[in-house]
Amino acid sequence: MELYAAIPRRADALFDLADAVLCAGGPVTSLPELSLEAVHRRGHGAMYDALADGRIDVARLRRALAGLELPRGADRQISIALDVTPWPRPDAECSPDRLHCYHPCRCDGVRQTIPGWPYQVAAALGGGWTSWTGPLDVVRLGPDDDLTEITAVQVRELMVRLREAGQWREGDPEVLFVLDSGYDIVRLTWLLREEPVRLLGRIRADRVLHHPPGRRKGTHPGRQPRYGQAFRLADPATHPAPIQASTTIHDRFGHVTATCWGRPHPALDRRGAWDGHTGELPIIEGTLVHLEVQYLPGNRNLKPLWLWHSNPDAPAHHVDGLWRIFLRRFDLEHTFRFFKQTLGLTRPCLRHPHEADRWVWLLLAAYTQLRLARPLADDLRRPWEKPLPPDQLTPGRVRRGYPRIRKNLGTPANPPKATRPGPGRPKGRTSTPAPRHPVSKKQRKEHPSALTDEGQPLRFKLSGVTLASGPVGV
Repeated sequence: MELYAAIPRRADALFDLADAVLCAGGPVTSLPELSLEAVHRRGHGAMYDALADGRIDVARLRRALAGLELPRGADRQISIALDVTPWPRPDAECSPDRLHCYHPCRCDGVRQTIPGWPYQVAAALGGGWTSWTGPLDVVRLGPDDDLTEITAVQVRELMVRLREAGQWREGDPEVLFVLDSGYDIVRLTWLLREEPVRLLGRIRADRVLHHPPGRRKGTHPGRQPRYGQAFRLADPATHPAPIQASTTIHDRFGHVTATCWGRPHPALDRRGAWDGHTGELPIIEGTLVHLEVQYLPGNRNLKPLWLWHSNPDAPAHHVDGLWRIFLRRFDLEHTFRFFKQTLGLTRPCLRHPHEADRWVWLLLAAYTQLRLARPLADDLRRPWEKPLPPDQLTPGRVRRGYPRIRKNLGTPANPPKATRPGPGRPKGRTSTPAPRHPVSKKQRKEHPSALTDEGQPLRFKLSGVTLASGPVGV
């Protein structure tokens, strides 16, 4: 009912479209095919009209998602994964706001980008063996958006909603955000220093950090050094004795050795992201974790894995728990695969990005309906599949039983009204060619910092939405 109430325009058509996605007998291949489902009581024209002229109250939907029961870890801490997934649109020359997304190009297999719309998803992670996540927010990155700034704004607004929903209160463990490589986690640590959050992410294996500086050497007075001895991740000779070390046996990786160092920090300079920083550059300390495994599934090459945690107090960490929490981030990859391969996230050939935004939010709400329907679903397994207990059903198996659940629960959408076909296009009138839009490239900004001199967040524009002043409907 909350989803239906969050659709102020074309609610019946959009809700029937969400039901058709969940009740389809197989993977979603196209939008016109969905109009043939029995639960979709309207034609394909009404479907496209709803995506073009409908409206979803995104602010209300975000608050509703934050108020649901979230998956948590064993210590009741909220862990949220952030990652970007592309919607490839290489041939959509008439679609604006396309970027070069990180995705293997279909042309020659060498280039690692493809034109499309990138979407950043925030989803709560659970514990144990599961492929379920709790999506909380999604943001489309525009041509002029800085990934680090947008991520900082998204995290701040998400924390506001979690506080309002009672998911996080003063005294609770700080919310942990898990990131993969590609994020400037050091700069994010600085931008989110006032928030009750911790960041855990992967960093490049060729980075150079520094030990905490000691006392000034020599007898002459002078300024104390800002940086200590270099800590080259690729050079084991520069690694000091670790503060913590843990060796465990994992059923997939064999012997796993995790080594932990406290308070390493990078040497910042006034280039790139820190070009517009006012005042002295900060010293941003954290905890560094090096992970070594015995083998990887699939005979893949072993590569060094370095993790950065924004809390510099290394002795307070359980080093074995840090890398296990990082592995939970890959649950979001399962969610992306289910969205694209089963629910058809990237299947529609939509021209305008605001139509794509409505489709993405509709699938996000549909996936949440599957998560809430888990206790009502039966295990409709294939003959070659193993039986699963009710609390371990996968999203695909819950979707198989959703038609029966939908039949028992009903739908708040009204049936379509009887009507006749329209007159169609007037005779003698031809449409002009649609304008072509080139693929945008990132431009360097004058002031990349997400904070003003007074420490207040700036207002950022994301696809026509002012994020700092609160989200609006799409």
